Amino acid sequence: MLYGFGKIIEERILTAQKRGEFENLPGAGKPLEFEDDRFVSEELRLAYKILKNADCVPVEIELKKEIRQTEDLLAGMQETSEKYRILKKLNFLILKLNSIRDTSIVHEMPQVYTGKLVERFENSKTI
Repeated sequence: MLYGFGKIIEERILTAQKRGEFENLPGAGKPLEFEDDRFVSEELRLAYKILKNADCVPVEIELKKEIRQTEDLLAGMQETSEKYRILKKLNFLILKLNSIRDTSIVHEMPQVYTGKLVERFENSKTI
């Protein structure tokens, strides 16, 4: 019995596609966004939805975004002293992220070590 309904539904969908009824729908060409909140307790769902609608992002996500931006900035820099200053900022952000996360040290984000970079900068000046 379900097979018959499935066939009718498929035929109607194909007919609608041929007529162009699915053209220019809102969100066409964009990925679907599913809000999977089944792992959030019912008491927190409304609060999370309000925060999400207000564009409030968890601190950890903000820090990760700032770390990525700082890494991009660092990759495009030429001046050694400025690179060192930005590198210190990057390590501070990584330290801050690792300190707020409740995880094992194995899963922490590693800091960028300045010694290797300073050595590399000095070697590039002599060449």
